[in-house]
Amino acid sequence: MRAPIRVAVIDDEPLARAALRQALAADPELVVVGDCSGVDAPALIEDERVELAFLDVQMPEIDGFAVLAALDPAALPAIVFVTAHDAYAVRAFEVHAIDYLLKPFDDARLATAVARAKARLGRSGEASEQLLALLAEQARRERQIERLLVRTRGKVVAVHTRDIDWIEAADYYATLHVGAASHLVRQTMTELEERLDRRQFVRVHRGAIVNIERVREVHPLFRGDCTLVLADGTQVRLSRTRRGEFERMFGTPR
Repeated sequence: MRAPIRVAVIDDEPLARAALRQALAADPELVVVGDCSGVDAPALIEDERVELAFLDVQMPEIDGFAVLAALDPAALPAIVFVTAHDAYAVRAFEVHAIDYLLKPFDDARLATAVARAKARLGRSGEASEQLLALLAEQARRERQIERLLVRTRGKVVAVHTRDIDWIEAADYYATLHVGAASHLVRQTMTELEERLDRRQFVRVHRGAIVNIERVREVHPLFRGDCTLVLADGTQVRLSRTRRGEFERMFGTPR
């Protein structure tokens, strides 16, 4: 017989923790090994080998997402977020949370979350692997840039990334094409690709990154390559090896 799932309840409100502990205690397949506020959560989760955490999002000193980031990757449990605010729902599921409970919730809603957790934990290792992948993606997004500092005519100006039409490789540098202006920056294409918003920018071949909002036409060429025509008439090659990623951002034409 499988040992009970080791559960932690993490919330900055003691009454909320006590109420959730009491509700979970009725399930013989669960054992609540501890409860605490966010600042003490990483130690509790790691010391008690927690498998499932009911985790509040908004807490003083350290929020739920920071709790996950502070954990040893080997100690990552499955997560059910519990919060009085729905503004974090999308971000919660981006970190592959099992469920998102909006306070106040009833017994039936809690039972649904517990059932999902049991199903997830029945697939060995999946929850931790998904959380690791999501935390890596979250860290990448936190490194995303919204503006770049460029030197022009003896001064430094800020260029918003949303204003960039496309970027062209220039050895170990890159040229930002922004309307009629061009700016050379001391960053490689790989560095820029990693830090730009992948929902807006796509690398279309080794030497070019394009703002998808500027693409107006796609002209097929031989052997799977294409020519992209941007809003200002600029033509940029789309290589066949990058075509699949590009089309996924737009939806494959029929």
